[in-house]
Amino acid sequence: MNFKVLIADDDAGMCKLLKKAIEKVDGFHVVGEASDGEEAFRLVEKLNPDIVFLDVEMPVLNGIECANMIVDFNPLIKIIFVTAYEEYMPEAFKVYAFDYMVKPFKMDRLYQTLQHLKNIALRQNEESTAIPGINKPELDKLLIRGKEGVILVDIDDIILIQREDRNTVIITSHEKYVTSDSLGQIEEKLGRWMFFRSHKSYIINLSKIHKIFPYGRWTYLVKLKNTDVDALMTSDKYEELRKRFK
Repeated sequence: MNFKVLIADDDAGMCKLLKKAIEKVDGFHVVGEASDGEEAFRLVEKLNPDIVFLDVEMPVLNGIECANMIVDFNPLIKIIFVTAYEEYMPEAFKVYAFDYMVKPFKMDRLYQTLQHLKNIALRQNEESTAIPGINKPELDKLLIRGKEGVILVDIDDIILIQREDRNTVIITSHEKYVTSDSLGQIEEKLGRWMFFRSHKSYIINLSKIHKIFPYGRWTYLVKLKNTDVDALMTSDKYEELRKRFK
């Protein structure tokens, strides 16, 4: 499994450091470097990387503006912000950033993120070859961290899970639960059974799908049963879903 990585930072030293560290990890290859947001997006269009490491404060086009353009171009690209400024974090997660690393950081922090990317890709690969309806988790409860402690959510009741600002929202047929757990963490707990990562910001219960409509060039809108909240699905995920149910 190989990941194409693009690095965008106006600090040449940081670019060099990130490239050296990333390429020490098997399966990750830096295919391009940029010193401003405009150059970064041109390279995204040309190379279509799997992962983009983005600084926030860059000339010409800042990292947040660049991230918005990347999401419009290909929502499957995972964006990781690497910046010295914590105050941009809320804006970063509005564009569904995969991670937000504040400089200076330890290399272990970077390697944890890369390993998490590997784990998710492995699960998605397994999921694409799995038979639907098999591999139900042994437990029928999902344990999450709420504001006032641990919450147990009935898995059968979950309609969808979405990223909303800095939180994750779990929507059931009768309630909404807010947790600081990431979508990736919840995806790991749910496993493959009847749940599908339709978009960077959404996990949907396949048994709750009502209709799927085209919604823009690369995206579909998913209407779900028992809720007014819609989900998004990328075109790649739509094709994956079609193959899964052939």
